[in-house]
Amino acid sequence: MTAPAALADDPIARLTPRQRLEILGAILLAMFLFALDQTVVGTALPVIITDLHGDKLYTWAVTIYLLTSTISGPIYGRLSDLFGRRPIFIWAVGLFLVSSVLAGLSSEMWQFILFRGLQGLGGGAVFPLALAVVADLYTPAERGKYLGLFGAVFGLSSLLGPGLGGIITDKFTWHWIFFINVPIGLISLVILWRLLPAHRIPDAARHIDYLGAAVFAAAITPFLIGLTNKQTGAWTDPSVGGLILLGLVLAGVFIWIESRAHDAIVRLELFRIRAFTISVAAMFLAAFGFFGAIIFLPRWFQVVAGASATESGYNLLPLLVALILSATLSGQIVARTHHYKALIFVGMLLLAGGLYLLTNLRADTNRQVLWAWMVVVGLGIGPSFAVFTLVVQNSVKPAVIGVATSSLTFFQQIGGTIGLTLAGTALADKLTSELPARLVAAGVPAPFVSQFQGGGQFDITGTGDLGARILAATPEAFRPQVQPLIPGIVSAVHDSISIAIASTFWVSIVAALVAAFAVLFLREAPMRATFEMDPEAAAAPG
Repeated sequence: MTAPAALADDPIARLTPRQRLEILGAILLAMFLFALDQTVVGTALPVIITDLHGDKLYTWAVTIYLLTSTISGPIYGRLSDLFGRRPIFIWAVGLFLVSSVLAGLSSEMWQFILFRGLQGLGGGAVFPLALAVVADLYTPAERGKYLGLFGAVFGLSSLLGPGLGGIITDKFTWHWIFFINVPIGLISLVILWRLLPAHRIPDAARHIDYLGAAVFAAAITPFLIGLTNKQTGAWTDPSVGGLILLGLVLAGVFIWIESRAHDAIVRLELFRIRAFTISVAAMFLAAFGFFGAIIFLPRWFQVVAGASATESGYNLLPLLVALILSATLSGQIVARTHHYKALIFVGMLLLAGGLYLLTNLRADTNRQVLWAWMVVVGLGIGPSFAVFTLVVQNSVKPAVIGVATSSLTFFQQIGGTIGLTLAGTALADKLTSELPARLVAAGVPAPFVSQFQGGGQFDITGTGDLGARILAATPEAFRPQVQPLIPGIVSAVHDSISIAIASTFWVSIVAALVAAFAVLFLREAPMRATFEMDPEAAAAPG
C-alpha cells in the first residue's frame, strides 16, 4: 500500500490538529473527573457512612472501588487493543456516569457499595485508556509534550478534591458529590463520541482471553482484600496472610495460563523488553513513596497540627504544585531533547532525598520547613508520571499499546497499595513502642499508660482537641487526678505520632533508591518520529 493510500485508510491520520486537541481535552477531562471523584468522596465518606448507617461496612466502601478499578484496568487495556479505544472508553465513561447517579440516589449502605463497585468498573479504564489514546494521536517524539499534563491533572485533582468535597457536602448534601459528575462527564462523552475514530481487529471476539480474565480477577481480589484487612489484623490472620497467600497462588496459576494463551490479557512477552520491565518495576516502587506521603502527611496535619480535613488537604499544596510543574516540564524536556534516563534517575534520587527529609518530622516541625521538604518530594515524583509512560509506549508495538499502558498503571496502583500497607504496619509498630516510654517520662502512672495503647479507652489518633477527648473519656471521679497530666500526655502522644509517621517514610526511601538503581539499566532509545516501530527494533527483546 502506498503512503497516500495508507493515509486515506487511517482515520487517526485524517484528524486535524484542532480535533486532536479536542480529543486530548476530552480525555484529560474524563481523567480529571475520575481522579477528583476519589479525593472528593474520601472527604465526604464519614458523612455518607453516618447517613446510611454503614459503620460495619465502612471498609468495603473503599475496598470495592479499589478492587473493581484495579482488576478492570488491564482487561480494558487489552480489549481496547482488540476493539479500539472509542467503544471501550465511551462504555467506561458512560458506566461511570450512570453508576455515579445511582450512588448518589443510594438510600442503604449495600446499594452505595454496589454502585461504588460499578463506578470502579468504569473508572478503571479511564487512566490507562487515556494514556493509550495519546499514543494513538501523537508519535513518541511528540507525546512527551502531552503526557506531562496527566501528572498535572492528577496533582490538581488531589489539590481541589478535599476542599470541593467539603463544600458540596456542607452546602448541598453528599448526594451532589456524585450528581456533579454527570454534566462534566457528558462533555467528555459527547466529544469522544463525535471525534474519536472507531477501529477494531477483524474477528476480535475470537481473541478474548476469557479464562485469563477470570483467573486474573480471582487472584487480585483476595490479594487486595488481604492487604486492606491488614489495617485491623495481623499478617498471620487468615483474613490477611491467608488471603494474600491465596492471591499469590492464583497469580501463579494466572501466569501459567497466560504463558499458553493464544492472545493473553497480560502479554508476558512484554517483560522480555528491558525498557518495559524496568519502567514497570520503577513505577511500582516509586508509587510506594508518593502514596505514603499523600496519605500520612494529611494525618499529621489533622492529628498533630490540629488542622481540619480541608486545611490538611491544602497543606499539601507545595507538594502538589511541585509535582504538577515537574511532570509538565519533564514531558517538555523529553519532547525537545529525546533524553530521559538522567531525568528520571535524578527524579528518583530527589524523591528519596525528600522522603529522607520527612523522616525528621516532629510535633514541633516548622510548617515552612515541612513545606520545603514536600516540594522536594513533589519535584522527584513528577517526572515518573510522564516519562515511564513514554518509555513504555516507545518500546512496544502499536498493536499492544493498550495492554502495555494498562500494565504500567496496574503496577503503579498495586505498588501504592502494598506500600501503604507496609507503611501502615511500620506506623502501628513504631507508635506501640514509642508511646509508653514517652508517657511515663511525662509523669503518667504506669497503670494508666495501658489505656492509651491498642484497644484502650482513649482515642489518640482522632482529630480535634486531644486533651478534651481524654478528659471526656475519663470517669468523673478520676478527672481531678488526670487534669494536671493532660499537657504532658498531649505532648507525649503528639511526639509519638510524629515519630511514627516519620518512620513510615523509610519504606518509601528504600523503594525509591531501588527504583533509581533500576533506571541505571535502561538503554536510552530515541523517541520515534513515526507510529510504527522499526522492524529490527520490534524484533529485539531488550
